[in-house]
Amino acid sequence: MRRGLLVLTLLAAPCGAQQIYDLLLKNGRVIDPKNQRNAVLDVAIAGGKIARVAQSIPAAHARVVVEAGDYYVTPGLIDIHAHFDAQGADLNLNPDHNALRFGVTTAVDAGSSGWKNFEAFKSNVIDKADTRLLAFLNIVGAGMYGAEVEDDVAQMDVDAAAAMARKYPEIIVGIKTAHYQPADWEAVDRAVKAAERSATVAMVDFHPKPGRGYRELILQHMRPGDIHTHFYGRLTPQLDAAKKVQPYMWEARKRGVLFDVGHGSGSFWFRIAAPAIQQGFLPDTISTDLHKDSVMLPRATLTNVMSKFLNLGMTLEQVIACVTANPARAIRRPELGALTEGGEADVAVLALDKGRFALLDSGHGKLTADKRIRCVLTVRAGKVVWDTEGLSLTDWKEAGPYSNFK
Repeated sequence: MRRGLLVLTLLAAPCGAQQIYDLLLKNGRVIDPKNQRNAVLDVAIAGGKIARVAQSIPAAHARVVVEAGDYYVTPGLIDIHAHFDAQGADLNLNPDHNALRFGVTTAVDAGSSGWKNFEAFKSNVIDKADTRLLAFLNIVGAGMYGAEVEDDVAQMDVDAAAAMARKYPEIIVGIKTAHYQPADWEAVDRAVKAAERSATVAMVDFHPKPGRGYRELILQHMRPGDIHTHFYGRLTPQLDAAKKVQPYMWEARKRGVLFDVGHGSGSFWFRIAAPAIQQGFLPDTISTDLHKDSVMLPRATLTNVMSKFLNLGMTLEQVIACVTANPARAIRRPELGALTEGGEADVAVLALDKGRFALLDSGHGKLTADKRIRCVLTVRAGKVVWDTEGLSLTDWKEAGPYSNFK
């Protein structure tokens, strides 16, 4: 009798039942460099995951439909150099307010904390953020708290830094060195050694000094896969007197050193970036070095920094790769930065505005631009967290007895 009931139940189940999606982004121009997509496609999301990327997914199969025909749909953006230890150094910002509204679903805090205070950063900020917040651990145990600790070699405990990175491999993506002033290689070499011992990458913020040259840094002290950030800065001799890209830049790229923008307050100059880009020396990754100073006059938000490179001659697809697939590969998180079916649903919907816009560099030099990238909607883990145009929302006249969302 029980067997007969089981058979009847199975026969009664609907054949080919259609999955109902939580969210459907329709008719957007999908740019997904990792999956080699650049076409008008629909993106369906269910249970916080990318369920399907295809043409002509029926709107009737989704609870919420976003008409994205006027926009670009990309993987959630990745900013691998920002400062979001909001309860730490005074310059740091709140992550969600300064990441999600610019399409950034994954941000990497670049060395605000060291092994002595990383766990406080984790419990106070990382664990509470909606943004996926990762970290480069500062080789300085006390973190980025001024010259008194940042120039102190005694703070640079390789074993302690490596041990902390190994303890939190799901969060710590590498080791950072920055702001070190003595004219020796202690900070760089210790950061690289800690990265080796933790099987991670090193990110280097570097000012050349007599006896501590940039050529030696990228050809001798950094490993393939390590990242030099701020490389369009005015203190880095990437161009010769004739504004030609130095041969050692090409040599370092060939051996696998990565070059990150790290815009910041003082590290991006049109007079350096423009000739380098014209000669084909593009960044591997575009990042902000976002903090309380750089978010102001230089306006180093990620979409704004992306707009600068778009107006300097990079294609939109190249720019998108530098904030999705490329940084995911650089920090060894290949599951990020892509609209892969089954992967977590992190999505940015971007507008490409045409008009007249002023874009600033770190010296407050102005580029008058004719196009600008703007984030109109952000999806983090399947949930709409930013929506400037109300694309995912119902007009109040048709919403019925609606109430405040909690």
